[in-house]
Amino acid sequence: MPAALGSRIYIVALIICISYLHPSITITQGAEARARSLRHLISKNLFHAMFLHGDDTACPAHGFYKYTSFIRAARSFPTFGNTGNPTTRRREIAAFLAQISHETTGGWATAPDGPYAWGLCFKEETSPPSNYCNSTNKMWPCYPGKSYKGRGPIQLSWNYNYGPAGKALGFNGLEDPDIVSNNSVIAFKTGLWFWMTEQKPKPSCHDVMVGRYVPTEADLAANRTAGYGLVTNIINGGLECGIHNDSRVNDRIGYFKRYAMLFHVDTGPNLDCEYQKSY
Repeated sequence: MPAALGSRIYIVALIICISYLHPSITITQGAEARARSLRHLISKNLFHAMFLHGDDTACPAHGFYKYTSFIRAARSFPTFGNTGNPTTRRREIAAFLAQISHETTGGWATAPDGPYAWGLCFKEETSPPSNYCNSTNKMWPCYPGKSYKGRGPIQLSWNYNYGPAGKALGFNGLEDPDIVSNNSVIAFKTGLWFWMTEQKPKPSCHDVMVGRYVPTEADLAANRTAGYGLVTNIINGGLECGIHNDSRVNDRIGYFKRYAMLFHVDTGPNLDCEYQKSY
């Protein structure tokens, strides 16, 4: 056996042995590879170009939503921005960032750099109308004195969302909901958890944006067609869909168009949910 070949066999055997004895090393390497792939699609410079005023002192969340926190959070969701061809992947990232931009927007019609340069301006809901506790939900009971108001980039709300999000991500969402507005990595993780998780009868936003959504008969009857508008329906359709020229829907679309342009991709069809019934 040639010496070089013997060395290669030894190295391969060593790698297999290490992977068997320490599987966490292989998992970590996989997460790092996915993070590098995501960084290739959205660089730090592009992230900052999208959120031009994220560090503006006029934004209550300035300095909170860091690029590194976004990349770290995405490691927990290996198929996010990593499904389909490069165009599909970029479009999904643009759609996610557009939706969370609307949820946290600090923009207005005559804002510097335009209304769609002010995403990620808030990390929690201000002046909530209630503590968002659904006391009839026995699976995820509210903790005394806690508020489940909107927090984080997706503005996670209600005890029935905080509970399962915390269980999936490793924190106590019912007893410590404030962690979502105090830890930027966890904040981004809650947004990605909501994006990636199917909550029947709703599909996941991820499946819609990567072409894996298969409408049911009920979906077809409700005109819930695949596209960015369906993502809006999933997130807040009960308040925004089935309405002509809704300003909130238009704001979501405005962010998406800007980000798609920065990613050099088209937005795809069905941007609004005007003719869709909500879930």
